[in-house]
Amino acid sequence: MKKTKLLLLLFVVSNFSLAQIELKGTMGINFLSIPSVQDYINENYAPSNAQLGTFSSAVIFTGEAGTFLSKPFELSVEIPYQIYSYTENVGVGQYELAYNLILPSVMAYYVIWGSGYNVKFGGGAGVRFVNVTESKKWQGTEDSFSSVGFGGLLRIEANTALAENVYANIGADLRYDVNGEPENSNGSTLENFVKGEKVNFNTFALGVKLGISYLIGGSN
Repeated sequence: MKKTKLLLLLFVVSNFSLAQIELKGTMGINFLSIPSVQDYINENYAPSNAQLGTFSSAVIFTGEAGTFLSKPFELSVEIPYQIYSYTENVGVGQYELAYNLILPSVMAYYVIWGSGYNVKFGGGAGVRFVNVTESKKWQGTEDSFSSVGFGGLLRIEANTALAENVYANIGADLRYDVNGEPENSNGSTLENFVKGEKVNFNTFALGVKLGISYLIGGSN
C-alpha cells in the first residue's frame, strides 16, 4: 500500500515537473454595476446634476500562475486586486467611498494553439474579500467595513508571441460577485435610510485587460 502511494506521488510530481508553467501579470479596467451602492450614493451624496450611472469604472491588477495539464487544457490560480473610489464635495465637505476587492479564483481554460499565438476560453470561481472605507470630512469621521463573499467569471483571452516563451495578451471578463453587506468592527453596515435598507456590494462587471505572460518548461 505504501509503495502504491509512493509510486502515485512520484507519478504526479514527475508529470507536473514536465508540464509547462505559465506566469502572467495583467492590468485592466472593469466596468462595475453595483445597484445598491449606486442608489446609496445617488440618494444621499451625489448632486442631482452628477448622479452615478449604471456602470462605474475600476482599475484591476492580476497575477496568475497556471500549468498545462495537456496541450489544450490549463488549470491556474489568479489573484486580482480591484480598486474603486467615489469622491464628491457635498457642500459641507468632502465625501469619499473606497471599495477594494481581492478576487482569488481557480481557473480552467480550453486552449486553441496556432503558429505564434493561442486563444483561451475559460471560467472560474473563488472567494471574495471586500474592504470598504467611508470618509465624511465635514464630520471628521472614517469607518471601515469588510465582508467575505463568493463569485465567478467567464473569460476569453488572446495571446501572441513577442519572443521565445514570452506572450502579450488581451482579454475580456464577465464577472458576478456576491459580496453581501460589509460590516464594521461593531457589526454595523452601511444604511440607505432613504430606502430603508442595508447597502450590499453585489457586483456585476465587464472587464478588459492587457498583460504579459511567460512560459516555463515543456513545449509550445
